[in-house]
Amino acid sequence: MTITKTGTPEASAAAEVRRGRGRPQARPDEETRSVILDAARHEFASSGYATTNMEVVARRAGVSTKTLYRLIPNKAAVFEDMLSDRMDRFASVVSLRACDGADIATALRDALVLCGELILDGEVIALQRMILGESEKFPEIAEAFYRRAIRGTQSTLAKWLEVQRRRGRIEIEDADTAAGMLLGMLAFQPQRAALFGQAPAPSREELARRAQTCAELFLRGCGR
Repeated sequence: MTITKTGTPEASAAAEVRRGRGRPQARPDEETRSVILDAARHEFASSGYATTNMEVVARRAGVSTKTLYRLIPNKAAVFEDMLSDRMDRFASVVSLRACDGADIATALRDALVLCGELILDGEVIALQRMILGESEKFPEIAEAFYRRAIRGTQSTLAKWLEVQRRRGRIEIEDADTAAGMLLGMLAFQPQRAALFGQAPAPSREELARRAQTCAELFLRGCGR
């Protein structure tokens, strides 16, 4: 048996090990909030709004219910914050991929692919089904989805188009209207087919081909 004396290097090392086995450093609130919102998105999509339980969301996120309610006050706020978080991440990616060169067609195709990946995401389709089924009882979730997701996607693409207009790469009068038309051309048909269970959402390769066609058609009328 080894006897360790106080004040020796061995004692200092042993004390360091004991300190290392203590309670781990707390996770920052913003990171915890992001984990909660990811867990909520999965739960809303799979269970529906009415039956989603915040205790289940907390367990899925690996936090206590007390922590969840300290960061987000109620289920309605969790739902809206979940949509806002997803849209904020989407908007940051699209804004970073503005066209810096002369190849506006490729840049527009890439922007449309990003929009399509969001609109046609499996969980987003599941959320839309859930909202359509429960919006009469919970009209606030339909309003939140329309404002944050539908209008948010269109607004993000409109801002992208406005940047290209200011740079002299396209000619449009109303960026928001143009964005709505582009998104309809890109996603309306495959979205309806997926929403009603008539076809799977397009693969990324299929989406890229569709985005390329939409970009070419758009630029024939609006490109310089």
